[in-house]
Amino acid sequence: MGRPGPGGRPGGGPMNARMNVEKPKNVRRTIGRLFRYIGKSSAILIALLGIMICVTVIDLLGPFFQQKAIDTFKVEGNITTVDFDSLTRYLIIMAIIFAVSSVLYYAQGLLSAKLSQATVFIMRNDLFRKISRLPISYTDNHKHGDIMSRMTNDVENVSNAVSQSITMLFSSIITLIGAFAMMLYYSWQITIIAILTIPITILVSTNLAKFMRKYFVRQQRLLGKLNGEVEEMVTSYKTVVAYGKEDKAVGNFAAESEALRKNSISARVWGSIMGPVMNFLGNFQYVLIAATGGFMMLRGMGITVGYIQAMLQYSKKFTHPINQIANQYSAILTALAAAERIFEIMDSSNEVDNGKLDYDAENMKGEIVFKDVDFSYVEGKPVLKNLNLTVHPGQTIAIVGATGSGKTTIVNLLTRFYEIDKGEITIDGVNITDIPKETLRKAIAIVLQDTVLFCDTIKTNIKYGNQNATDEDIKRAAHTSNADRFIDRLPDGYDTELTEAGSNLSQGQRQLLAISRAVLADPKILILDEATSSVDTRTEMHIQQAMVNLMKNRTSLIIAHRLSTIRDADVIVVLSDGVIVESGSHEELLAGGGEYSKLYSNQFAGIAT
Repeated sequence: MGRPGPGGRPGGGPMNARMNVEKPKNVRRTIGRLFRYIGKSSAILIALLGIMICVTVIDLLGPFFQQKAIDTFKVEGNITTVDFDSLTRYLIIMAIIFAVSSVLYYAQGLLSAKLSQATVFIMRNDLFRKISRLPISYTDNHKHGDIMSRMTNDVENVSNAVSQSITMLFSSIITLIGAFAMMLYYSWQITIIAILTIPITILVSTNLAKFMRKYFVRQQRLLGKLNGEVEEMVTSYKTVVAYGKEDKAVGNFAAESEALRKNSISARVWGSIMGPVMNFLGNFQYVLIAATGGFMMLRGMGITVGYIQAMLQYSKKFTHPINQIANQYSAILTALAAAERIFEIMDSSNEVDNGKLDYDAENMKGEIVFKDVDFSYVEGKPVLKNLNLTVHPGQTIAIVGATGSGKTTIVNLLTRFYEIDKGEITIDGVNITDIPKETLRKAIAIVLQDTVLFCDTIKTNIKYGNQNATDEDIKRAAHTSNADRFIDRLPDGYDTELTEAGSNLSQGQRQLLAISRAVLADPKILILDEATSSVDTRTEMHIQQAMVNLMKNRTSLIIAHRLSTIRDADVIVVLSDGVIVESGSHEELLAGGGEYSKLYSNQFAGIAT
């Protein structure tokens, strides 16, 4: 079902306003939640941290042995001497260090990939599980393309961050600590000079980050909106072409794409500024250290060329992690914006189910009572008003009325797709809010106006009504609904693969499969929401014959525009503006000359209702 409008039928929603609203985000909370997901793969994380520590330690040993190798050269006056034994030993040690470092870097990359995929595997499953528990109202009020974007693009951005940015962040912290310790080991005076640029670095990066972040948050929202446009175009393609709206669709897409393009350029431009700024500050620090070291060596303060070289190397290692973080900042911001959008769905309220009663659906008789029911999709715009309706066990009730009168809303409330505002609905005297939703819905089979089929075989689609059904059960259900007439003519029969939404079948054939599914479910309560509205008259006759057998000893609710399909209903209820204006049999209502009589006369006179 689409988003219910004020009249109770699917309609449009103010999505453009919703998509452009930027809500304040808690970055610290998002990072904390993201790291909790990473922590779920604790074994991989511990191994990765261990390797990163080893890589950092080995990496920090390089400048130390380089200093030792350089200082094997002694210059006294015009004479230069070299301690070749020591030089050879240090060169061999450095070769071993570099070889081991290469192996460990490979292992680090491998574990980073495993950690990334393990994290997003859990996150993706949690997100999909959450989506399956969302209330119908959530999917009715959010663009499906945007929801899909969170499952695909946003999860992928988080995956890239975990495999690259997050591991880089860990490595950078370890390197910062190690490089700082080695700098202190060599010279505390030069270390003080080196850290003078740190406050400037923090100040610049913090202010740039605040300015940049809004572009990356907006970029993810615009990407989700663009995906929504694509999804809407693909699913509504026939309608777009039929009305000649291709140019308009292209124009809408171009406008959304242009907004994304402009924002993405701004995001990338400002994101790329961070790196050069940090590099400039790093080079400035490099000059300060070289000048200070040279001055101390000339003053005879025990500083050698090797010491200066080591300090320069360690200062680079000290500033390099900061530069890395700066260069990766755009990716980190994108990932945080993506994670926020994922957690936004996860933080949404689940479908409410207060049903705790141990209800035996097998012995359900099927008496349905609506008592003083009020309901509105939008506050202040009631769809049903003080509705009172009783359906006796085994009775067939037809509900008719103009579009927007609230017919489908009755189905939405009975199945608890939406919760009533006031009053109560009971089945066999039990309030449906006390019955677990899974139990309630298993006792009800629905055939909707818009047929829902899956990309699978015809057999599997019919079996959706009862997973325990045998092949013979499936064939009997297809025979009852007269679907076997076209299935048997297909080359692969029941093993025919359906394309998305069953688009390789006619609308009538798709409806017959949906009815077969309802037959197989063997429900206590049957709901037909304009189930024959999309089939031709001849097919309708076959369906009507099958429905007579299906509805025997079952409580049935039929919603129909074609009044010819409900003439044999036990009771016909006429809705108008959310209120029952009359009820009775077909003959009684015609004789009464009321709303039903007008609808019937108009329909058979060929006047649109």
